[in-house]
Amino acid sequence: MGFEVRKRDALARLSVYQRDDLTLALPAVVETDRIFPSLERHRLDNMPLLADAGLAGAYHACGDDEPVWVHPAVECPAVSGSCVMVGNWHTALAQSREYVQWLSTLKSMVPPDTAWYAPGTALPSNAAILCYSGFDLFDYQGVDLASAQGLYCLPEGTFPAEWMESEACTCEGCRDGDIFRHNRYALEKELALVRRFIGEARLRDLVESRCRFFPPQVAILRLLDSARSLMEPAVPVARSVPLLATTGESLHRFEVTRFAERVIGRYSPPVAETAVLLPCSAHKPYSLSASHRRFIPVIAGRAHELILTSPLGLVPRELELVYPAAHYDVPVTGYWDAEERERIAAILAGYLAKNPYKRVIAHLEGGALATAEMAADAAGITLECTCSGHPASSQSLTALDAALVGERKVRHDLVRGTGLWQFGAEIAAKGLFLKGRYPQVMAYRGKDPLFSLDTGTGLLRPTLKGWELIPTGYRVTIDDFIPQGDILAPGVIDADPAIREGDEVFVTGPGVEASGRAAMPAGEMLRSSRGVAVRVRKVKRIQQL
Repeated sequence: MGFEVRKRDALARLSVYQRDDLTLALPAVVETDRIFPSLERHRLDNMPLLADAGLAGAYHACGDDEPVWVHPAVECPAVSGSCVMVGNWHTALAQSREYVQWLSTLKSMVPPDTAWYAPGTALPSNAAILCYSGFDLFDYQGVDLASAQGLYCLPEGTFPAEWMESEACTCEGCRDGDIFRHNRYALEKELALVRRFIGEARLRDLVESRCRFFPPQVAILRLLDSARSLMEPAVPVARSVPLLATTGESLHRFEVTRFAERVIGRYSPPVAETAVLLPCSAHKPYSLSASHRRFIPVIAGRAHELILTSPLGLVPRELELVYPAAHYDVPVTGYWDAEERERIAAILAGYLAKNPYKRVIAHLEGGALATAEMAADAAGITLECTCSGHPASSQSLTALDAALVGERKVRHDLVRGTGLWQFGAEIAAKGLFLKGRYPQVMAYRGKDPLFSLDTGTGLLRPTLKGWELIPTGYRVTIDDFIPQGDILAPGVIDADPAIREGDEVFVTGPGVEASGRAAMPAGEMLRSSRGVAVRVRKVKRIQQL
């Protein structure tokens, strides 16, 4: 018996659950009575999720085998590798605030390397949000009940049985007029799609599209976005796929809010008296776009370049490669709604309050200019505007050039800026030089390579010598062994709480140093009994004194 995560997408997982001679690839829907015979002995057990500790503690059945029954008001008896069952979870879907509160409580109690089963809950219309919440295993009870009620199930909702004749689906069940077979097929098909989106680290995109039909699901998604302690540690620091910012909820994705928080909280600009606010571009990275190829030679290094953009808020030029600055896609209309303007203005105002410049030039138009003016009012500064029509027009560029006459040169340092954002550490960049063609570059000091730039994520990959320039943070301590490959969670003794999946980490242990990339967040490294914790790139034995 055992459970192991193979791939994460925030709380969602592609995983494998083994019991006796059965192996399940999750998330999946199965006849759970056949897997868990003990369920037959608990047919009448029914403890509401709303029950308090007194009632639930006295009467909650934990089961005498797999799955282990769990309740938010009762101490969890589950161990790593087991399967837990949250009874009555179907009632939580209509109680958005309680849904997130109960989920947060249970996730803090249950070991991270356990399978999660939601009995009688899954429908094609809610499978995506359930998997996004971290559930892995489902049964057919929900769709079978819908069939008994004459309801036709689709990802867009449940409809009267006559919808079968609309050719909305052409499965065998629909062709034979068998609603029971159709509803089961629809759930299986939706979970197959969910697995595909998890595999491509894009389940959030599917959830944002699916939940539009169900106000309670929209509420759950928004509340999950405000549940920082639950969600933020599970969201990777970078992904290999574009971030689609196509809904209002995109502003609150933790990839987006984390970027802005680090720009304000970790990053500090190079020495500069003047900043120029520039518009974003559809082409990424910005500096390779047609418009920025016109801006850059006009500015000619005479100001610190800051790109104002939705949904990220503010992107300093040195961070234009860092995920998701070079990886997001938005509908381009030139219109920014009130929520966008308010949120981005707050980010810009916070940055300008922390990093004051003598002059701030707004080379912007439309909604971006209005947002910058809101931020300037909040920060108590005066903007100089240089646009006459389109920012890339000859007239606007001439005005920008004239505004920068006499300004000192500013050095946009990619290694220093990225290091501050990524590690919260000031990398001593003196003596470093870059080799390669941007963005495929490597930083050297003398003949020693210290950092390479991951062009997929924009993050620095330190060599073992490079880690010497990052004195603290992003460390993983392992037990007394020499890694022969990736480091598994049971071998981890300690880990910096700041570590998220995808972070570059420095591994130390008795007689060994290693560099690699975190495959799970720090909390999971310390609470899991199985699974890869760090994907190792380089190992070095060190002589102990």
